[in-house]
Amino acid sequence: MNPRIEESAPSFDMEARHMIEALRSGIPSRAVGAYFSGARPRLMREITERLSNVGKIGKSTGMVISGKYGEGKTHLLNTVFTLAHEKNMVVSYLSLSKETPMDKLYLFYQKIIANTYLPQHRQPGFLYTLENMTPNSPLAAEMIAYCAKQLETDKLYYLLRAYLNTEDAEEKFLLQADLEGDFMANAPLKKIYRRIYNCPVKYNQNFTKTKHCQDYFSFMSHLFTQMGYQGWVILVDEAELIGRLGKKARLNAYRNMARFLLPNEGLESVFTMFALSASYIEDVIEGKHDYENLAELFPEEPEPMRTVLELLRKAPQLHPLTRTEFLDVLEKLKDFHGRAYQWEPQVSVDTLEKITQSGGYLLRTRIRAAIEYLDQLYQYGDSANTVITELAEESYGEEIPSLEVLRGEESC
Repeated sequence: MNPRIEESAPSFDMEARHMIEALRSGIPSRAVGAYFSGARPRLMREITERLSNVGKIGKSTGMVISGKYGEGKTHLLNTVFTLAHEKNMVVSYLSLSKETPMDKLYLFYQKIIANTYLPQHRQPGFLYTLENMTPNSPLAAEMIAYCAKQLETDKLYYLLRAYLNTEDAEEKFLLQADLEGDFMANAPLKKIYRRIYNCPVKYNQNFTKTKHCQDYFSFMSHLFTQMGYQGWVILVDEAELIGRLGKKARLNAYRNMARFLLPNEGLESVFTMFALSASYIEDVIEGKHDYENLAELFPEEPEPMRTVLELLRKAPQLHPLTRTEFLDVLEKLKDFHGRAYQWEPQVSVDTLEKITQSGGYLLRTRIRAAIEYLDQLYQYGDSANTVITELAEESYGEEIPSLEVLRGEESC
């Protein structure tokens, strides 16, 4: 860290400094997404329209985006996160991983709930709000009726009634944990219900988490709209990790993706976006022969997996920013760097653009190059500005010399 920066720390604009440090490190940040949202206006208009339709009509929909590493997929998801909260929508954000596999919907649900944010909340979590839902409230009556009539199984009907009427802290904990994805076995739920109501549970069919987890997604989507929110936005990053699954598990993951990407009457006002690597088609769909696998394993019922494969193949790709869009990013970068360290960068965005050529072609590395240059200019003042600018103008498109070279020092 620059010593001059550390010395003046008390005068920092902490919000601006957070922006610069997040961009410098390459760590995704929702705050950055909120302020650097002007790029890719056509795609953002489409996403904004879809969010509005989900909130107004109540239908559910989804989309897939693809892009090369470092070209802004995660940044775009963070921008959508902020936009959804501005529209009073609940947002769930997570990345796929071994612990969050798309082929096992019950594990996916558990991670989704753990990473769900209410509007204007910085921390995930929402089930504490159910403590305000009293047994005789209109919300409780609506949700109980919904569970009784609209779901495939009636487990959530019995669970919600038990949750609302138990006064036992341990039972309350177990029932809430079930709503969070730590599913109870049928026997203990029946025991709790019998204790409270002195009558047996009569399931229309026994709930199993591998078959009936969709009920929980439906329940939550209806709950959010009944709580007054405009919808539920689910953002899934690093979807290319589906490609590491075995062929049958991978096809099952596509089946589960269809629940969110295709119209689904069981979901209410839900918009889902998956982001995956641009190489997924070549590396996985073609490289691992997914169409052939589908014909082999599901010859009689290829849908909805085939439709999802087509959606993945046709997913809009994030292309590099236009020059105008990139110059706008650099202008904002100058502003935030100046606010972060209480100075006024005396450099044009055209010069910054030339400097960033040393960062290669990826957006992430070009932004880092610009920040490093602003750091040097801030620390060494006009003398560094003169030398570096002249070198940049002479070496447009070539790597900018290191600070040690500029200062005449030997690098280690």
